[in-house]
Amino acid sequence: MQANPTNYWHHLTDGRVQCDLCPRFCKLKIGQRGLCFVRANLEQQIMLTTYGRSSGFCIDPIEKKPLNHFLPGTSVLSFGTAGCNLTCKFCQNWDISKSKETEILANTATPLDIAKTAHKLGCRSVAYTYNDPVIFHEYAIDIAKECRKLNIKSVAVTAGYINAEPRAEFFSHMDAANVDLKAFTEQFYHKYTGGHLQPVLDCLLYLKHETNIWLEITTLLIPEANDSELELENMTQWIVEYLGVDVPMHFTAFHPAWKMLDKSRTPANTLSKARQIAKKNGIRYVYTGNIHDQIGASTYCHNCNNVLIERDWYVLGNWNLTSEGKCKSCGAICNGVFEAQAGQ
Repeated sequence: MQANPTNYWHHLTDGRVQCDLCPRFCKLKIGQRGLCFVRANLEQQIMLTTYGRSSGFCIDPIEKKPLNHFLPGTSVLSFGTAGCNLTCKFCQNWDISKSKETEILANTATPLDIAKTAHKLGCRSVAYTYNDPVIFHEYAIDIAKECRKLNIKSVAVTAGYINAEPRAEFFSHMDAANVDLKAFTEQFYHKYTGGHLQPVLDCLLYLKHETNIWLEITTLLIPEANDSELELENMTQWIVEYLGVDVPMHFTAFHPAWKMLDKSRTPANTLSKARQIAKKNGIRYVYTGNIHDQIGASTYCHNCNNVLIERDWYVLGNWNLTSEGKCKSCGAICNGVFEAQAGQ
């Protein structure tokens, strides 16, 4: 078992140690693990037990994270570890996030190994994904440091469930983030994720207003759970008011998984309706995911409605952006991190 010291914890008067990484504040006796499973009280301190251990690697298009406005068309080296600090009943990666087989399922991978591999394979970025990277905080940061030496970007795919102090350290090493805003009611978060909504909203506000990280948001729409028009109205209005109109929003389709096998797949028209509501409320860039929808996958100019980036699944077609990220037809700026042409 790999074990690495961590920073965010303190001793309690009853002999236990409290983990201060996320809003769960797990209080652990010697040998106990937190809810995330990977942070444990070993030797009267919180240790990360999966440092240097990965549950798998894959080269993806960056659009699969999903990030549509961050180096479109480029390759990203995706990897994760095991465990999670939420208990989502609908988890789509439950075999990784709920895994306790950290030795059997894992490959050894040092931070330098990962950075060198990404560089060798021509990946422009590394994505910390599959399970939530905030729980392997120290490992992700060390990888990001090695990546920056090789001009490899770091992408966090996260639920944003992290406390303020570790949040500031973690995201200071990231270049882009896709935050999973799972719903817009406290009731949903409590019932289906075992967490709370406000810490996630706090994370979104922090990323938008106190960092230079490129931010996009994803919501998995689950039938009769978080897909009501009222909730989508409230969510998208909040995003416009507090984050602005230029944060891209992704609505993705649910499929039965883990402990929500009783729910049906999300109908395509539910995603289209969500997209219409978001656009009506002012969000400029709204996408549908996990379905084949060229209209919902493509990027349009907010000013003249010209197609800026055409997408068919993850294949890019027409590219109508200048190197400054402006529409070639009208000159309006499309917010994002773009280059003169799409990646391959």
